[in-house]
Amino acid sequence: MIDFLAKIFGYVMDLCYAIVPNYVVAIALFTLLTKIILMPVSLWTNRNGLKMVALMPELNRIKVQYYGDREKIGDEQAALYKEKHYRPLLSTVPLIIQIIILLGMIGVIHSVTDTGAAPALGLIPMTDGGWTWLMPLGAGLAAVVLSFAQNHINPLQREQSKAEQLSSNGVSVGISLVLGVFVSTGVALYWIYSNLFSILVQLACNAIMPPKKYVDYEELEASRKELEALDQFGQTQTKELKKREKADYKHFFHVANKRLVFYSEASGFYKYFQNTIEELLARTNVVINYVTSDPDDQIFALAEKEPRIQPYYIGERRMITLFMKMDADIVVMTMPDLDTYHFKRSYVRKDVEYVYMFHGIFSGLVTLRKGALDHFDTLLTPTPGFEVEMRGWNEKMGLPDQKMIPCGYGVIDNMAAEYDRMEKHENPVKTVLIAPSWQEDNILDSCLADLAEPLLAAGFDVTVRPHPQYIRRFPQRLEKLIHDCEGYDKERFRFQLNFSSNETVFSSDILVTDWSNIGCEYALATKKPVLYINTPMKRVNEAWTDEDIARCAPDAKLRAVMGAALELDEVREKAAAAALDMIENRAAYAETLEAVRQEKLYHFGESGKYAADYLIGRMVENQKKAKDEQNGK
Repeated sequence: MIDFLAKIFGYVMDLCYAIVPNYVVAIALFTLLTKIILMPVSLWTNRNGLKMVALMPELNRIKVQYYGDREKIGDEQAALYKEKHYRPLLSTVPLIIQIIILLGMIGVIHSVTDTGAAPALGLIPMTDGGWTWLMPLGAGLAAVVLSFAQNHINPLQREQSKAEQLSSNGVSVGISLVLGVFVSTGVALYWIYSNLFSILVQLACNAIMPPKKYVDYEELEASRKELEALDQFGQTQTKELKKREKADYKHFFHVANKRLVFYSEASGFYKYFQNTIEELLARTNVVINYVTSDPDDQIFALAEKEPRIQPYYIGERRMITLFMKMDADIVVMTMPDLDTYHFKRSYVRKDVEYVYMFHGIFSGLVTLRKGALDHFDTLLTPTPGFEVEMRGWNEKMGLPDQKMIPCGYGVIDNMAAEYDRMEKHENPVKTVLIAPSWQEDNILDSCLADLAEPLLAAGFDVTVRPHPQYIRRFPQRLEKLIHDCEGYDKERFRFQLNFSSNETVFSSDILVTDWSNIGCEYALATKKPVLYINTPMKRVNEAWTDEDIARCAPDAKLRAVMGAALELDEVREKAAAAALDMIENRAAYAETLEAVRQEKLYHFGESGKYAADYLIGRMVENQKKAKDEQNGK
């Protein structure tokens, strides 16, 4: 085989030498001729590479859609390759041809040196040493130049990750160095020329087949960002947590016939499920599969006392895969954006019922992403107003209505019960609790001094209770705020950074907030008024306009009856007077808020019962359906 190749290539080399009677130049001419002759093959493999790059947006979205499920991703990629006629092995054709030519060149150089012509071409660095050690260095350097060029001009290699580029480049440089050491200088010279001329071949391919003609680079960039967002999602985990997560993930999927799953983003979300879970435990023998992304969630302590609560810790990143492979009958959650953001509906079971539990009673759609609730099957609604708003949204977007189950709002139920049990007493000094949201331009960032100073001057004690998310996300801002307020009377002005108790909430005479849910929770639990500061409203869903809110979100008007509202430019001048007026008229506010509680809130004090009624009914239906299917009905 080698002799045959050597004979064929020898004729070509003789022709090159006849044109330029210098073997260093003749080898260069020989290499250039082979590149020209093989140009159709180069174009063929380049087209295949462009096809791969053109498929990358779809490949990235497959990785997004089935994130973390390697087996499913592999199956979908193979199906896509087959559909688009992409052949991964074609990328090896140039390497195979290079090896064939290299073997032939070994014979050619032997035949040249055997005649006594150009004996230097037959020297091998490993055995002959001396100046010949320049050849492996030259071969390695040429490979480095080729690698750098390919990283920038080869359409496929340019889209590889840095790690992939380093890996392929390292192999190329390593092979070149080894060849330079163990083959003759003539063969090494061919290898150097081949690497350098490959750059010219790629430039010619790009000129004949412009990559932008075959690849939608804007779509590729968009898909890459989607995948990067997932890769960066929930990355912080200790080794111990990863081990714990792996065990819980495995256990979750080993549990068969999961009738009911609750998902909680963090420990603080248990309060939204609490009443429903307690009702289910009291009235049924169902196992509560409670999945949380918080390793310190209170559910783990509760599970130690209640064996029918089965808790699992799954970090946010792996939770993406768990949701895709969800195999439960019913999933209850307070997290929106199902199937529109990271967490998707199950592709394993198409009949999973996803149930959304609200965590507020004001207009919610404007502060959620567009379509945040569109993919839920059932909504456990706290107020009639939420149902009006959801139907208005569905009508506007041409969507079918989800099942809407009137339940109420457990957080207010529990706060009201706790407040009623609490021993009441008049504050010797009237107290104001400032409890803003954590959104941009909240009270702390826009008007704390304008609010606190007139209240202090009017004789109020003032407690500032930042939102937990504000403390977590903006510690430097909070530190500066505390420093800026050091001049206030420390006996009458304080920051509360411990949230283990609701005492300051219940004991305050007035609450001041902006758009935080604590406003309605405080007002309806204690029947005390709220002073709202109209900071810029957090608007996420631009499709839900002010006109839509006015037409379809009656609960948005509840702010007006729960107290008073001030614009930012009115705070310093009117805050103290507004607070004094609300205290003077608190009996009237209490009557109004009692009426709101009874008329605007579903099933006050019994939200858990009604949510459990629905879930129990659905579990019974699912069980009957499963039995009927087993019996062939």
